[in-house]
Amino acid sequence: MKFQTYLIKYGEIGIKGKNRYMFEDALVRQIKHSLKDLDGLFHTYKAQGRVYVDCDGDYDGDEVVEALKRVFGIVGICPVVRVEDKGFEELKKDVIAYMDEVYPDKNITFKVESRRAKKTYPKKSMEINYDLGEAILYAFPEIRVDVHHPDVLLHVEVREEIYIYSEIIPGPGGMPIGTNGTAMLLLSGGIDSPVAGYMISKRGVGLEATYFHAPPYTSERAKQKVVDLAKQVSKYTGPIKLHVVNFTDIQLYIYELTIIMRRYMMRIAEHFAKEDGCLGLITGESIGQVASQTMQSLMATNDVCTLPVYRPLIGFDKQEIVEVSEKIGTYETSILPYEDCCTIFVAKHPVTKPNVNVIKKSEEKLADVIDDLMDQAISTVETIHVEA
Repeated sequence: MKFQTYLIKYGEIGIKGKNRYMFEDALVRQIKHSLKDLDGLFHTYKAQGRVYVDCDGDYDGDEVVEALKRVFGIVGICPVVRVEDKGFEELKKDVIAYMDEVYPDKNITFKVESRRAKKTYPKKSMEINYDLGEAILYAFPEIRVDVHHPDVLLHVEVREEIYIYSEIIPGPGGMPIGTNGTAMLLLSGGIDSPVAGYMISKRGVGLEATYFHAPPYTSERAKQKVVDLAKQVSKYTGPIKLHVVNFTDIQLYIYELTIIMRRYMMRIAEHFAKEDGCLGLITGESIGQVASQTMQSLMATNDVCTLPVYRPLIGFDKQEIVEVSEKIGTYETSILPYEDCCTIFVAKHPVTKPNVNVIKKSEEKLADVIDDLMDQAISTVETIHVEA
């Protein structure tokens, strides 16, 4: 069956009080963006506490659903048959036709659940439930009623038109992009950072990203891998502004000092974040995963930042991170054998419990050279606009 309309269910937006319309508007904008490159004509709008997508033309319903499943803020996608209100007898015929086409195997249980948003409709919700249920049983004797655990929960919403649906396809949840500002993701070619960006964006945060490239020690293919990861994440977040920083000279100068190198990465990423009005930094760090992610190392890294640093994976183990990366489609790209600067330049004996005061003294000795190198890295940045 080809559905003319998709009813969009949202979650947290419904409890936003007087500001709810702002979140609904953001959700509508994101839905429009997700459908803009698909074949067909789509009209996305909100009405009476609902968001709808009306479809027309030559479109692929599966493609529409896949696009909607990547829009944060959606908790359910309901493929709807929309019929005119021509009286209850016609509605019974429409419901029977729906059940017959959608469920060719009639050895099922069902329950009717109606909502009468149009208060002038002559039947109340309980009457609609009872009478439509009776019509279905009469039309298909092998079907049975189960009001507690039905195989099919048939929804009928009576508005100016009548909406019939029984499937609710899960969406990603969260909040619409753009409702909670923008943050800067430190993006590498690994598994963790794309997942971190995805998880923060799920809370309505737009993304920019900074990648540290170290040619000739890291290849152009390694850089393309990161662009590809950004493109995959952008399926959920919308367009991403990616800053590619040439980090070779800084790394060659201090690669044995992992924490200092990490602190300069944070400084550079924060520079671009502030320049573009981002409200925080995002990293894919998880406590204890590597030497630079011990509690002491994370504290030393935080010390150079004035913006907040968000680490959504901080309590995850590696398998949990891998599962999310597989779900969002970044895993296969992340494991491609093109190493980035974080894996190539690794100290032989990394410090796991750095002392911030000692680190600062070491930086003071290096500052004249490294600060110049940092300024050069910032001035030669390559900016790429990435969009799926």
